[in-house]
Amino acid sequence: MNSLPEELILRPARFEDVPAILDLIVKGAPGDEVRVENAPEAAYRAAFDAIEADNNQMLYVGEFPEKGVVCTMQLIFIPTLVKGGQWRMEMESVHVNPDYRGLGLGGQMLDKAVEIAKSRGCGLIQLTSNKLRLDAHRFYERYGFAKSHEGFKFQL
Repeated sequence: MNSLPEELILRPARFEDVPAILDLIVKGAPGDEVRVENAPEAAYRAAFDAIEADNNQMLYVGEFPEKGVVCTMQLIFIPTLVKGGQWRMEMESVHVNPDYRGLGLGGQMLDKAVEIAKSRGCGLIQLTSNKLRLDAHRFYERYGFAKSHEGFKFQL
């Protein structure tokens, strides 16, 4: 695909978008990683409801009316004591359908995220990306993100 089929609509996710969001997450697994998202619907409903009820979280999708959901991102707003109590926004689960990469959708999502972060008084946007997602890293750096920290995870 060389051009956008129509204008991307970025909007808050609805529960009926969850299967498409999970598909994007699975398709976004790096390298040879096989990711499966097949928990009971009740588990996804509980997670979605918790995100939706939290004033410091937003789950967005990007869709083309004729094609459906093609990208997603979760925005999390974090109060900190750093820099005089500055708020920051964490971007999580940023995914674009592989069939639509390279068409500017990621940039449109980041533009929307920046707009929202500014409107919420955030002084910083942060995100993590799997070390194997090198194309995503290049994209974030072109946008202006700096590799400033190493991330760590502790599985429970």
